[in-house]
Amino acid sequence: MTDAGAGSGTSGRRAEGRPGEPPEAALLTLLGLGPDEDAVYRLLVDRPESDAEILAQHLDGLPVQSVLDSLVERGLAGADRPEPGGPVRYRAAPPVLALGPLLESRRSALHRVESLVGDLSERHRSAQMYGAGAPVEVLSGPAAVRRRLVTMQRQARSEVCTFVPARHMPALLSFEDNHEEADAEMMRRGVTVRSVVERAWLEHPATAALMDACLALGQQISVTDRLPTKLVIVDRRVALLPLDPDRESDPVALVVHRTGLLTALVSLFEAHFEKGRLLLPPGAGTDAKSPLAATDRQILALLHVGLTDAAIARQLGMGHRTVQRRLHTLMDEVGAATRFQLGWHAARAGWLPETSDNPAAQPHS
Repeated sequence: MTDAGAGSGTSGRRAEGRPGEPPEAALLTLLGLGPDEDAVYRLLVDRPESDAEILAQHLDGLPVQSVLDSLVERGLAGADRPEPGGPVRYRAAPPVLALGPLLESRRSALHRVESLVGDLSERHRSAQMYGAGAPVEVLSGPAAVRRRLVTMQRQARSEVCTFVPARHMPALLSFEDNHEEADAEMMRRGVTVRSVVERAWLEHPATAALMDACLALGQQISVTDRLPTKLVIVDRRVALLPLDPDRESDPVALVVHRTGLLTALVSLFEAHFEKGRLLLPPGAGTDAKSPLAATDRQILALLHVGLTDAAIARQLGMGHRTVQRRLHTLMDEVGAATRFQLGWHAARAGWLPETSDNPAAQPHS
């Protein structure tokens, strides 16, 4: 049996916010309000323009005046004196405006806690597996793989090496997201980041621009035609790679600890990195004494990694014929009859990044 009368309803409302009562009745305390603030605010919502004396009649034992002052200070209530010499009357601020920011702040904090719990879980599992001497872990599902990838990179101390194939694979963490979430942060910490990427990435202006940003931060990027799989190696002590690179759903990844298998993966990375062609950072090698214009240097650098004239034009935002005309001008200036000869001359003149055993690329036309 319920009583719809104001007195019993409000006294019940007061009890809802007091200790020992069901938690559902004091949910506003989850937003940072105290139990007394919760009770007074709820009453104000139902009884606008009330003074402290009237509110105190329904909230026995509460320091109503001090609670009202606190609500006003926090922007959860307003106060005015409509009649000179009369009592101050209070009204609740609109719940959406007053409580919305508190709710959003708590939601954001919970998301951070959720991320921390996931990170701690991965670290716990990794420590348990490593302590048990297991050489390989198996991760199932995109969430688990993504968490481990981010955790590995955040824990990197000296070096991170990656393979970035361009062919279609399930993307657990996009090139762009990983740059924002991990790459930039690692390089700010002084971690060396080296990547081997497939040439097809440079056909897309957006990803090419992102690589320029990575290069400007100090990342080393080597370009090659084909990579066997995705791969991340951290500090040469742990590696992450897909069990089946072509699996479309429910990805499964392998975490490889210090074993002969990890040594083989490190050697595989080094072989591809050495065989690839290093990308120059934007503006690298520009010299006031150099006879080569900055644009021509960019064209040669992109030609060096195997881009077609059309792809170079797209990336640099110029016309296809403009690229061809500048290349022909360079060939005339150095006396080159072919683009291969131009590449050879550019490498000898120091216009291209030096590689240990890579001849100048034979460019495509």
